[in-house]
Amino acid sequence: MKKFGIVINETKDPGMEITNRISSYLSSHGASCVALKDSKELKEEVECMLVLGGDGTMLQAAGGIAGKEISLIGVNLGTLGYLAEMETENLEEALDRLLQDEYEVEERIMLQGSIQGKNAVRELSPALNDITITRCGSLQIISLKISVNGQFLCRWNADGIIISTPTGSTGYNMSAGGPIVEPGAKLIVLTPICAHTLNARSIILKADDFVEIEIDSGHNGSILQVAANSDGNEQVSMETGDKICISKAKNTTKIIKLSKVSFLEILHKKMGDYK
Repeated sequence: MKKFGIVINETKDPGMEITNRISSYLSSHGASCVALKDSKELKEEVECMLVLGGDGTMLQAAGGIAGKEISLIGVNLGTLGYLAEMETENLEEALDRLLQDEYEVEERIMLQGSIQGKNAVRELSPALNDITITRCGSLQIISLKISVNGQFLCRWNADGIIISTPTGSTGYNMSAGGPIVEPGAKLIVLTPICAHTLNARSIILKADDFVEIEIDSGHNGSILQVAANSDGNEQVSMETGDKICISKAKNTTKIIKLSKVSFLEILHKKMGDYK
């Protein structure tokens, strides 16, 4: 591997110390390197994108290069994350392994969403973590009609819904009480946000299932205003009568793994159980 990109992080690397350290090391070992503020700005041919920051920055980068044959690797500049693979204390050792092709690549599924409104169809950016629907404006409960593969499944009255990939299961999905899923699994998780019923629980579907969610009317037939969001990077307004169709995206996110640390070990540390 000889062609690299760096997604810089001016907040967590304000003096560009880590960015310059990476760039200089790669250049001194015969590799090319281009620094970008946003992965969407990429015009050069690269094989690997190094993303400085944490999981949030990785999600943005994944959306920016969706559809391109580029692998991602995170450089952790904050707290322990699930996606960041490189630490600053062993940066040069990790770069050597990239240069010598001593790594594995995990392919993570992504979600795509299409909103069918009264007058237009709007496409969401591909999501590595999740697509969410949350209320906006008044504090009314959202009524959601959920169908899978064209068959009506259930109606949830809740503050919203999270449609998550396995990668995203440790994010908003987990905070809402959803299950934690091994990131290499191929499935989709539906989790209600603060459901206003006792029988609403997370539902796990096959990765190839097709999910359709319709925004129903509110109390006394009122028009509900909600927001659909893809990985926290994009927000699209929806209202009563609109539908969102969600399925596995054609593209995957390729994440480079250097260490043999398992997901369970990372989860063990993240949950604060060091015994």
